[in-house]
Amino acid sequence: MLVRRQSEAAVTEWHRLRTHILMDAGELGSRNMTVIWVEVPPGTSQDLRSHEEAEQVYVAVQGEGTMSAAGDTERLVQGDMALIPPATDHAIANEGEGTFACISVVSPAVSVDELFDRQMAADVAGFEDDDDRY
Repeated sequence: MLVRRQSEAAVTEWHRLRTHILMDAGELGSRNMTVIWVEVPPGTSQDLRSHEEAEQVYVAVQGEGTMSAAGDTERLVQGDMALIPPATDHAIANEGEGTFACISVVSPAVSVDELFDRQMAADVAGFEDDDDRY
């Protein structure tokens, strides 16, 4: 068994979302998934994004927020899980007063560095990358 503590995970902030990279692609011997702890502060939301080849699971671990996917929006509370199929537009949001946190698992795995590099390039160019993950 291999363990990565949240306190030891690399942290990245992107558009006010704070991500703790628990397991990046290829880390800890994993070949098939990326695992990230996502903190969504009050009043924060993601832009819609889609992953052509990957499915993604979000598990709410703190507070409450919303998950929008394919035109539907559901409220998530601690313990709830949302499955996002490949090629499905989706986003998370927190319209409440406390922090909303969830675990994101993506399979197949994609390097978080590669993912954030694509997002930064899209922002600089003034458009959104349709293949973002977080």
